[in-house]
Amino acid sequence: MTRRLLLSYLSLAALVLLCLEIPLGFVYSRSERERVVNAAKDEAESVSAYASLSLSAGRAERDLPRRVVHCAERIGGKVVIVDAVGTLLATSHPRAAVMSSDLASRPGIAAALHGTSTVDVRTSTIGGVEYLSVAAPVRHTSGLQGAVWLTVPTRTVHERVHHVWLLLALGGFGVLTAVAVVGFAIARWTGRPIRELERATHELADGGRATPVTMTKGPPEVRRLATAFNRTAARLAHLLAAQRAFAGEASHQLKTPLAALRLRLENLEPNVSARGLGSLTAAVTETDRLSRMVEGLLAMARLEEDSASPAQVDVGAVCAERHRTWQPLFEQQRVSLVLFAGSVGPVLAVPGGVEQIVDNLLSNALRASPRDSTVTMELRLHVPARRALRDARPAWVDLHITDEGPGMTAEQRDRAFDRFWRAPGAPKGGTGLGLSLVQRLAHASGGEASLHAASSGGLDAVIRLPSTEPPREGHGPLGPLGPLGPGVDKASGQRRRVIPALRA
Repeated sequence: MTRRLLLSYLSLAALVLLCLEIPLGFVYSRSERERVVNAAKDEAESVSAYASLSLSAGRAERDLPRRVVHCAERIGGKVVIVDAVGTLLATSHPRAAVMSSDLASRPGIAAALHGTSTVDVRTSTIGGVEYLSVAAPVRHTSGLQGAVWLTVPTRTVHERVHHVWLLLALGGFGVLTAVAVVGFAIARWTGRPIRELERATHELADGGRATPVTMTKGPPEVRRLATAFNRTAARLAHLLAAQRAFAGEASHQLKTPLAALRLRLENLEPNVSARGLGSLTAAVTETDRLSRMVEGLLAMARLEEDSASPAQVDVGAVCAERHRTWQPLFEQQRVSLVLFAGSVGPVLAVPGGVEQIVDNLLSNALRASPRDSTVTMELRLHVPARRALRDARPAWVDLHITDEGPGMTAEQRDRAFDRFWRAPGAPKGGTGLGLSLVQRLAHASGGEASLHAASSGGLDAVIRLPSTEPPREGHGPLGPLGPLGPGVDKASGQRRRVIPALRA
């Protein structure tokens, strides 16, 4: 922020200086040029009048050479006087060997011999005079008697104009330096409290306890913002502490009575008649469902209060371990659990998040799958095609868990992630919190969760997580084995079951 404020101050100051100094420099150059030209014209008119009197009095040969030498010394230039036909009468520099025919052919002298005064001025880019000559006719009552031609040195004028431009540039640089010093002090004064607020905000966002921002300096608006931030941080810390305390207390106060209630219901079974045994079984089932609901609510509460940053997770190893854990339960229900494994590399996920996602999705898939069906777990690496050398588009790993159950309609899939929502006709025992927890874990990991209709008629749950694997040559859109992806036979194009090497 300090750099941007300083840059804005310097840009504004430079714009003002350019708008002031450039016109001032050109105005001075033009006025200096006009001053020199007017002085040369006055000198030429003076010499012309003197030459007219000398020619009328017949003293031209005696008076004119002395006059032109004196005038040339005064102006530091050259003076030439010719008669009406262009013959040289007097010159301040006789060693120039100027021929009268050459003088008469010069544009300025030729115009003066026709009775017109001329001024030839050549200027530089910044307005300095590089060449100046003046020609004036010598008139008398009897008619035109000749012409006077002056050339004035312009080095002094040129240097003076350059000197003024240099002074303007140095003055502008000095002003910009002063503005930079003052602007830096103002920018630091303005940006210091904002940097403190930024630091405290990052601490709060990273899950730490934001220390109160104490500000006695800085703009009033920023001090008021710091006061509001301190109140907000204190209130948020109080709410998080209250939620953490509630989750800890509820975990004990709810689970213990539910366990005691289930135990009492099971102890009642020998004393319940056959007609009431169905109601007792239903009560035990609802007690189990209530226990799972409490566990889900507590898991979501812990997720919302836990602000752990995503870290690298070996998703392939996690899926293999959960496949090994769930395999006996699936076999007990006569449902096949197949894992299509491939080298997809690590992903970013919150600690323990992938395990909870897989457990919830496998639990839902097992509950919805009929006997003698198959539930598939598959990992796919998506690496976008690189369009440029420095293409920074991220790669993703998709975890697909597909079942062969009744599936869901498009409207049901849209609502499936809502809390406590259960599809009509869903198997008993669900709480409506599993998919909601899955979505929150995916979002906390920087990914996304979605449901699609499977080609087998069931449901395809897709969890997309950001990959930390750098793109390598030879990776196809689905993985390192080419465009067909891992677990696909290139010869037949059919999937093959891959039995992963489970870690001991």
